[in-house]
Amino acid sequence: MSKSVTVVDHPLVQHKLTLMRENETPSSVFRQLLREITLLLAYEITREMPLSQRSIRTPLEEMQAPSLAGRNMALVSILRAGNGMLDGVLELVPQARVGFVGLYRDEATLQPVQYYFKVPSALEERLVIVVDPMLATGNSSAAAVDLLKGAGARNIRFLCLLAAPEGIERMTTAHPDVPIVTAAVDRQLSDKGYILPGLGDAGDRMFGTR
Repeated sequence: MSKSVTVVDHPLVQHKLTLMRENETPSSVFRQLLREITLLLAYEITREMPLSQRSIRTPLEEMQAPSLAGRNMALVSILRAGNGMLDGVLELVPQARVGFVGLYRDEATLQPVQYYFKVPSALEERLVIVVDPMLATGNSSAAAVDLLKGAGARNIRFLCLLAAPEGIERMTTAHPDVPIVTAAVDRQLSDKGYILPGLGDAGDRMFGTR
């Protein structure tokens, strides 16, 4: 596996992921579990955020204390399923700016088609975290990163719930400078581009659609 891929094997992450995989898990529980797992994964993907020192006063004395440095990070959701991961990261980093990339997968070609793009300003000065539950073919994810780099982003990380080897290969070939953090790398893709064993279509399970 590529050195740019981090699999978070924390017991709570793996337990919650198992509950999400189960076919009987209702949408309401699926959404809650996704928020909880994303919060845990966000600790890993934000590990190297820059810090600076500033003077504060505790109840006892003054001190130099670490604080986040630079512009607020940008959190970018790949619509629509990525929206299910926003709350988990925002709970941890509430000051983050939020953007959206609208891409849908052409079912015949499995290639991404863009329909929306709105992101925060000054991306070149921000840490940009892209969220999408599934890194399947990697085509949509790579296209989203292409768009973000075109808008100026230079420090990009990708956060997902599940990844397929094919998606990792596509992303690391197209964007070797973008670290990937995930809860699991599954076996393979189906002939229709779904992750196996996976958990089905994350957007459908999240929103109760088919």
